Amino acid sequence: MAKNGNSETSAGGGVDWDAAAATFDEEPDHGLQDPAVREAWAARLGEWLPSQPADVLDLGCGTGSLSLLAAERGHRVTGVDMSPAMVAQARAKLAGRDAVFLVGDAAAPPVGELFDVILVRHVLWALPDPGRVLRNWRGLLRPRRVRGAEGGRLVLVEGVWGATNPAGIPADRLTGLLTPLGLDVRVERLSDDARLWGKEVDDERYAVVAVS
Repeated sequence: MAKNGNSETSAGGGVDWDAAAATFDEEPDHGLQDPAVREAWAARLGEWLPSQPADVLDLGCGTGSLSLLAAERGHRVTGVDMSPAMVAQARAKLAGRDAVFLVGDAAAPPVGELFDVILVRHVLWALPDPGRVLRNWRGLLRPRRVRGAEGGRLVLVEGVWGATNPAGIPADRLTGLLTPLGLDVRVERLSDDARLWGKEVDDERYAVVAVS
């Protein structure tokens, strides 16, 4: 199974993510250590996240690379990941930032408040009953209080990886699962932007921005 950009995919492959944490950021789209890859993800988040400071819940946050980009844009970040080792790295990476990291299940995050944005990368496909999970996440979104407000959105980065035994969730299936939730859904194809992955890819990679 392909390594994806978070540590929640153990449900799909039995990976020991605590053991993998030490080298997780070596993948270009995990650690974002290549300036071009980092810049590409920062630009995408600039389009997907609100322009004003918002409360962002990063589920399956891994070592916190996307959390850091969100915090650098002035957002208040809460990250959740099943792996204590990943969470420890995220806490170190965002030390001094307006960010909190919790060990917990992305499908039912241990949070007691609502958020303006729920950001999830390469997690949903590996969780049982994604429709139920999406309904749960929808319930964690803060309603947009006034017309024109920017909050109340899911940002889901997903895909289908592998040719022989493909794993993932196709964009049309994900949009179908979101339809009953009353969200305005937009799909953005990501496969043709090699800067995001540090290489050319030929599989299905995309982002869905679903706004309440």
